[in-house]
Amino acid sequence: MNFSKASLESISVHYVGNKSLGQDLFLSKESLQIDEVISNKLKDYFLSRFVNIQEQYRFAHPSSLKYNEIFNFVSDVFSIETTLHAASLNIAKHLYEHSIHPKIKQGEVYVCLFTNCEFENKLVDAIGIFKTENKNGFFEVDQNGTDFSIEYKEGIDINKLDKGCLIFNLNQEEGFEVCIIDNQNRGEEALYWKEKFLGLTQKANNFHQTNQVLDLTKNYVVDQLTGEISRTDQIDMLNRTMEYFKENETFNQSDYETNVLVDGKIIDSYRKYGDSYKENNDVELADNFDISQQAVKKQARSFKSILKLDRNFHIYIHGDRDLIEQGVELDGRKYYKIYFEQES
Repeated sequence: MNFSKASLESISVHYVGNKSLGQDLFLSKESLQIDEVISNKLKDYFLSRFVNIQEQYRFAHPSSLKYNEIFNFVSDVFSIETTLHAASLNIAKHLYEHSIHPKIKQGEVYVCLFTNCEFENKLVDAIGIFKTENKNGFFEVDQNGTDFSIEYKEGIDINKLDKGCLIFNLNQEEGFEVCIIDNQNRGEEALYWKEKFLGLTQKANNFHQTNQVLDLTKNYVVDQLTGEISRTDQIDMLNRTMEYFKENETFNQSDYETNVLVDGKIIDSYRKYGDSYKENNDVELADNFDISQQAVKKQARSFKSILKLDRNFHIYIHGDRDLIEQGVELDGRKYYKIYFEQES
């Protein structure tokens, strides 16, 4: 995505409270009138967060795409059947109806129309839906001649965006191309933005495939193999998995199983766990796909290679499993023997 040529054509702002807590919904009568300076600042504030996002989504519905409310609202704007402001009223009302979890915060909702957004080498229009929930305090200092005054105010942090959704006018029949941001994505209350309000399903691109297979493998090693193989062997398997994904351009399941999992019983167990994972998470995983290094980098942070021994030692294991031996003394004390050539 590239937004260097993009411009903010129209913006409407509303205030959406938490319906279950008795908070109100405040709808503006007309779109916001802003000058060029503010328009450019807002464009950068809203769009800059999406430049490096790899996850892609599409609108969906269990019965039919035509029953997805947000899909219909934005379709009418793209087809010029309604104005952005008219659609923004319906979007705000729809969000209010789904703001019923007690932990959902009230805040401003911005609905924007952008032009000349570059997506997959095409210049297209895009509709953005954003929500700001958290305010930060700041001091404003005014000067009047030789006199100064200071006042405390609260406002939006221009370096943070709580929630965002960017809908590109491409592939309408498949649910458009959509990217989202949700920095408050912890707990059940997080589901309302992506699933309840927007009704999105993740697009199975290379990033998604890579991310899901790494997530599957990590969960398999931690959940299924704990107690069956040693913690050292678990870490070794995670390290070899990460090494495979970093060194190869494409993923081939048979090749991965042969070179990383190796053991036939482990392979059979991994496949059964994979079938359960796909069913529980409602995902389809291909046997072959191009590896996304962005997804590998993201997952690498959660692949733990630390061996924790009581509260006394933490051993970071990054290399050859054969250089570590595990044993038990005659008095019952457990030990690890580590071989190395050079101390640094």
